[in-house]
Amino acid sequence: MTFELKVPILGFEKIETVEIEKIDDIFMRLKSPEDENISFTLVDPFILREYEFDIPTATQILLGITDSSNILIYNIMVTQSPIENSVINFIAPIVFNTDTQTAAQVILNNPIYGIAEPINAFLSTGTS
Repeated sequence: MTFELKVPILGFEKIETVEIEKIDDIFMRLKSPEDENISFTLVDPFILREYEFDIPTATQILLGITDSSNILIYNIMVTQSPIENSVINFIAPIVFNTDTQTAAQVILNNPIYGIAEPINAFLSTGTS
């Protein structure tokens, strides 16, 4: 699915459109059709932790969000090897309105969310 970026991703201001594709129930891949070298792994924050914020009114207007809109919220993950060493940016989620095919990055002003939180803090190890 292709989205028009109404608010750019920080550091990638020249990117105007992005494509997302599902990897599995937790992860998505975000790519730029304008630059094949730009690709991000996105993670569904709601599967990992309690995560709540209000989408700013200006962003709601830009994305055409209404009470009945279908929205997705994902966070950028910097992938490391092994995957348990990866970090997630919870302070700057990307909001996607699938109805209008628009997206925007939102910068939160909430000290409980970090810019590079380790994913292993949210994963159960499964070891005894």
